[in-house]
Amino acid sequence: MGVARYQNGFAVQLQRDQVDLPRSWKSPRVVFVNSMSDLFHPQIPLEFIQRVFQTMNECPQHQFQVLTKRAKRLVELAPLLTWTANIWMGVSVESAKYAYRSELLMSVPAAVRFLSVEPLLSPIPSLPLEGIHWVIVGGESGPKARAMQREWVTDIFRQCRGARVPFFLPQNVFALMWHVAFQEECLNVRTTHER
Repeated sequence: MGVARYQNGFAVQLQRDQVDLPRSWKSPRVVFVNSMSDLFHPQIPLEFIQRVFQTMNECPQHQFQVLTKRAKRLVELAPLLTWTANIWMGVSVESAKYAYRSELLMSVPAAVRFLSVEPLLSPIPSLPLEGIHWVIVGGESGPKARAMQREWVTDIFRQCRGARVPFFLPQNVFALMWHVAFQEECLNVRTTHER
């Protein structure tokens, strides 16, 4: 990959020397934990996960956002971890096939539970939102990216609106292609909903 820490590509590696890095930061930060990996990957030992959580617990000035596709392992390990208010926990939900991850997340005692519905690869007509605090939706990027349909995004927006869950659509290039039309659709939902 060209970066010294990732010479083995995406093979699982424990970056033990990075775990305590947030302790040295003077100003509060929002930290996306494991942006290039998954803290709940089966090859990550419990002791390492607990050490990461200990650092997060002892750095309340920072907000830590943890995202996983391994919702089942998350639920298994959640009782063995200390969940302070500065730890936000999320799961990836790319399609209706993975909507069950949202239901699993509901049992995790994180102060904020969020869904990363990205890349959105197909419609999700029934997204479980009870106990969810935030939903992020986005498309796939790269030269072979699969297309995200505006109707899929609008449907998730409506579900979030109905459940009173904040919805966030990052300003990526694909989103900008139909941003005005989507805003109009959202305004129509608001107007219809509030009548």
